[in-house]
Amino acid sequence: MRHEKPLAVLRLARLLAGSAEGLTLDEMAREAGVDRRTAERMRDVVRELFPQLEEVRDGRAKRFRIAGGLDGFLQAPSVDELAELQGAIAALDQAGGAARAELLRALAGKINAALRASARLRMAPDLEALAGAEALVMQVGPRPMVDGETLATVREALKAMRVCVFRYASAGGGAARERQVIPYGILFGRTYYLVGPQVGMARPVLWRFDRIGDLELGEACDGPPEGFSLEAYAARSFGAFQEKREYIVLRFSPEAAADARRFVFHPSQQLAEEDDGSLTVSFRAGGLLELVRHLITWGDMVEILAPERLKALMVTTLETALAKHAKPLLPLREKVARSAG
Repeated sequence: MRHEKPLAVLRLARLLAGSAEGLTLDEMAREAGVDRRTAERMRDVVRELFPQLEEVRDGRAKRFRIAGGLDGFLQAPSVDELAELQGAIAALDQAGGAARAELLRALAGKINAALRASARLRMAPDLEALAGAEALVMQVGPRPMVDGETLATVREALKAMRVCVFRYASAGGGAARERQVIPYGILFGRTYYLVGPQVGMARPVLWRFDRIGDLELGEACDGPPEGFSLEAYAARSFGAFQEKREYIVLRFSPEAAADARRFVFHPSQQLAEEDDGSLTVSFRAGGLLELVRHLITWGDMVEILAPERLKALMVTTLETALAKHAKPLLPLREKVARSAG
């Protein structure tokens, strides 16, 4: 155990102090990223440092926890942790998530208020140095239009298990209609979505936050059915569009293979290295239109191998864009051709 880093032991102690039910040795190993034998040694060191470590029986398994929490100095955040929190706030602000950024900003304020004045003064120079040395790449594209009150009300509905009653604007700009939706969860992305079925329906659908108006809490509801997984629901598609899943196969050129290898197109993706240095990516998902819009950003460095419907959709999208932009340029192109001749 003499080779074990002290920080890893302290992190484990924090986990054990923050868990009401405690952790098994296997869970400790997984959280610490070590094998079970190393986790046992770390647990023994934690027991020496914190005699209040408890052993709790859970069937045939043993769980361990530190009742009463840890001393304040062991719970104090590090400069890197505070800097990362500030970075998360800045990222949400840039991405249009002002309401979520405000919640993190409030959390940062509470953390700073809990710190001793001497600790704040000691950390201030390092925090200022990191703030000046780290910045976000400006992201191009749409930003979610989310009203903070709407987000707060939906979250309240999820916590209280209440129906969401609101007026929902149509995509074509028609009159908004009242909807009563059982909230299952929220999907965050370029657009925020409330996930849930209308009252009386079984199938959950997506409701865009920017089309929700006059939101109120309705009657009590049961919430999502047992076994429903928001993560699994979101993984059915590329992006947020929900439709029948298809087997998608993409081949990236040798020049783009390194970038594509680092990109997560879908949680279920499989990667295959080809002899010529290209990379084949395959997965099952719906949302083909959103996938096409993304693949366009790869230019000629990606080839769609399957399905045929995705190929046709890509061609149609490109032809429509070409027809829109090529005609106004014809006189200019003819002029350039004459001058070159």
